[in-house]
Amino acid sequence: MLESFGAARAVFNDDFKLVQRMAPLMQKVLIIDPAPASARLLAELMRNIAPVQLWNAVSTRKGLEAARQVSPQMIFVELSGPDVDGVDFTRQLRKSDIACRMAPVIMVTAAATPSAIMAARDAGVHEFLRKPYTARDLLRRLEAVTLRPRDWVEAVQYIGPDRRRFNSGDYTGPLKRRSDATATTDQARITQALKILKAAVPAVSTDPRQALRAMLAQMVELHRAANGMKDLKLAAMTTDFQRYLAIVSERGVMDQAEIAREAQPLLALLPQDDAEEGQAA
Repeated sequence: MLESFGAARAVFNDDFKLVQRMAPLMQKVLIIDPAPASARLLAELMRNIAPVQLWNAVSTRKGLEAARQVSPQMIFVELSGPDVDGVDFTRQLRKSDIACRMAPVIMVTAAATPSAIMAARDAGVHEFLRKPYTARDLLRRLEAVTLRPRDWVEAVQYIGPDRRRFNSGDYTGPLKRRSDATATTDQARITQALKILKAAVPAVSTDPRQALRAMLAQMVELHRAANGMKDLKLAAMTTDFQRYLAIVSERGVMDQAEIAREAQPLLALLPQDDAEEGQAA
């Protein structure tokens, strides 16, 4: 059972300064849950934390419509239920052109099986909240998505927060790295960006919109790393390819062979082992 609302309020009062820092990042919250009672309980807990605006949706379709209309800063979604598929909702959100497609998604369920948690993680979910949960459990998840953001991965097969730093207390798999440094090193950023670029080139023929979006996102990552390392050569190569992608985007025609040729100078920087893998973590 959830804690009583009086006890929950006491928990949040004890963390007043923490809540003050989180509040601006969760002013607009969407709850996708086909069960009115559980949606109402979560809504009341959220109102006990901060003066949030709340929207409810009872299906995956209505959730996507609400996300497009209100652009929430945070989304709670049930793993499964009548007309609700939390994994499918998250995948559709991440691949969409909805303004809030990068918003933190917290999946809620009573069925926190290892396979469910992995499916949620691989769909691009930020956190996993298992029922019955306490006010403290909710607060930990909110803190994780607002104050401890993870790097965003814009690949082709995967779109979402860095899965290597999946924070859910329910997940204990081999890719959970609590000891990882908070920030990604410039060299690691370069390697991952080039791996995603390599995977995106052949995807031009099957998923051109996401392939282009993934390649453009990697140019931003490479620029950031090049500036951090003061690597003028990498910066120049990245700028050249970024300009080329802008031309491709404007003309609306993507030639895979041509893109592969233009990307080759950058891909030549990828170490052999990583080049063979060619897929983002």
